[in-house]
Amino acid sequence: MLTTIMAFAASILAVIVGLALYRKVLAAPATNAAANEIASAISEGATAFLSRQYRTVAMVGVPMIFVLGFALGWWYSFGFIMGAVASAAAGFIGMNVSVRANVRVAEAAGSGFRNAFGLAFDGGAVTGLMVVGLGLLTITIAAVVPGDAASATHSIVGLAFGGSLISVFARLGGGIFTKAADVGADLVGKVEANIPEDDPRNPATIADNVGDNVGDCAGMAADLFETFGVTAAASMLLAHIIFPGDHGMFLYPLGIGAAGIIGSIVSIPFVKIDEPAPGQQPGVMGAMYKGLFIAAAVMLGLTLLSHFFVSFPEADSTGQAIGGFRLLLCAIVGAAVTAVMLWITDYYTGDGSSQVAKIAEASEGGHGTNVISGLAVGMQATVVPVIVIVLAIVICHGVAGVYGVGIAAMAMLSLAGIVVGIDAYGPITDNAGGIAEMAELGDDVRNVTDPLDAFGNTTKAVTKGYAIASAGLAAVVLFATFMADLKTEGIDVSFDLGSTSVLAGLFIGAMLPYIFASYAMNAVGVAAQMVVQEVRRQFREIPGIMERTAKPDYSQCVDIVTREALRQMIVPALIPIGVPIVVAFTPGLGAAAMGGLLIGSIVSGVCMAVSMTVGGAAWDNAKKYIEMGAHGGKGSEAHKAAVTGDTVGDPYKDTAGPAINPMLKLVNIVALLLIPFLG
Repeated sequence: MLTTIMAFAASILAVIVGLALYRKVLAAPATNAAANEIASAISEGATAFLSRQYRTVAMVGVPMIFVLGFALGWWYSFGFIMGAVASAAAGFIGMNVSVRANVRVAEAAGSGFRNAFGLAFDGGAVTGLMVVGLGLLTITIAAVVPGDAASATHSIVGLAFGGSLISVFARLGGGIFTKAADVGADLVGKVEANIPEDDPRNPATIADNVGDNVGDCAGMAADLFETFGVTAAASMLLAHIIFPGDHGMFLYPLGIGAAGIIGSIVSIPFVKIDEPAPGQQPGVMGAMYKGLFIAAAVMLGLTLLSHFFVSFPEADSTGQAIGGFRLLLCAIVGAAVTAVMLWITDYYTGDGSSQVAKIAEASEGGHGTNVISGLAVGMQATVVPVIVIVLAIVICHGVAGVYGVGIAAMAMLSLAGIVVGIDAYGPITDNAGGIAEMAELGDDVRNVTDPLDAFGNTTKAVTKGYAIASAGLAAVVLFATFMADLKTEGIDVSFDLGSTSVLAGLFIGAMLPYIFASYAMNAVGVAAQMVVQEVRRQFREIPGIMERTAKPDYSQCVDIVTREALRQMIVPALIPIGVPIVVAFTPGLGAAAMGGLLIGSIVSGVCMAVSMTVGGAAWDNAKKYIEMGAHGGKGSEAHKAAVTGDTVGDPYKDTAGPAINPMLKLVNIVALLLIPFLG
């Protein structure tokens, strides 16, 4: 009972603090008429896209409510509605905060780094607190409202399914939109017309800025909301199976979620920077890491304190020893994985990274050598994250069994409030720089927004690394839940690697991230090509654009990427639902093949997602490194090669790679839903 009260209180507090920060952001001045006009256009485009996206998703989601209700039970539908609505709300809130903070950050940049950074981070923190607040609130309601344990588990699985379904669409749709606009704008604007990024003469520049919000803000918010909910759901389902009748262990993950929320709230005021001396870089990453460290320390301290009020069993139903100290150790491992994932991603993509410098140097050899170097960096970047994830699984499993792995994952996700804040800072500063360029606010403003934006690329990359690692651990816990649930249902399956069915499932599962990513990449390519043609048409047919005597038609590019993103997201989003269903009902496959499919998709998907997101971010920052004057600077042959590499890396890091995260969980949740049909 105490854990439930803590979870409700913490989730409501997160929403209240988020609203207070939102009011603080809105109170900041935004007085420049030209900047406000541009910000309004970005806001209108983002709102229109998300509204159309969610209407499209509703065409899949609404029938699913009745399918779940009639096939499995109405508590599944109850949870599904809550998960889908809350996930959509998290994305919409993230976008709305971002499009209101961007113009205010641009104006604050006129007074220096400190004010602009503080306002951008506060805007990002609103999204972070809303994500964890809504996540913990909905999972607590799903666990408490049904009354009995069996109905509660059905509600929780439904919630995880609803959140995952929305997240896949949000990640895909937003990712296709943002990268199609970005790639199209870069290929014609930077390479062909030789004009700066965010130049108001580029017809695709408004679409590019809209994309930052619907992709990085709305997409990441929905992604981490879903991961938070799925991780809590998987841990609670596992507790229901291996601690039968133990309500304390069933609710324990909610207590960790509450502790993480308090930690994030406490840490936010400490994320500040001092005004840097002339010629020095602002201490952005140091401030971010300081906030994360404080949040993790508070979370672990409160978790330890809660142990005085929780009664722990000596062992689970399998005989694995369990205790408060063992579970605290797993929570510490989860916090450590968060720190290591952020550090390793920063190493490969951050300011001063030797890997970024290596790609930039390779650009002097031309477009091909840049692409080769970027691919190599992305592949190499999988090594340490995979070792870290494996160590976390081995240590936690040895200490507290599969439930310990779930607690480690929950400890990671409990820090999502501060992590999403770190991520959402990126698109806010990116938009602020774009508004400053288009509204011609002057070099003094761009000299502030450009460095903040460069750090924003790194913060977006490191949070994607965190999202992938947490998704990998969550998927492992979901697989363990699938195995345990099969036994509960009396389905006796041996996952023997010598079994043809298991091997078939492994190969199908390993293939899934590739076909999924290929559809996402191709969607960006098709939509970007249409943007390129439209930008070229406007340069050709509207006299005076380059001379600034005529304005481009920005709405045409926004409409193109909106239409194409919505059209092309459908097929890949249905893959993680359709393939498990086919495997479940194909004679000779069934439960054994399903288990193989889940493991194959997790192993393949985690490696692929890390490679894509890290490699893409390194390509992007190599381009920015050259733009700052290295290897000939802007307009040089090395710069043109770096733009090509960034063009390849953009859909890698912002479309296909991040979308693999919710895909992995959705496959596992669909498998859980199909268990009654596998007997």
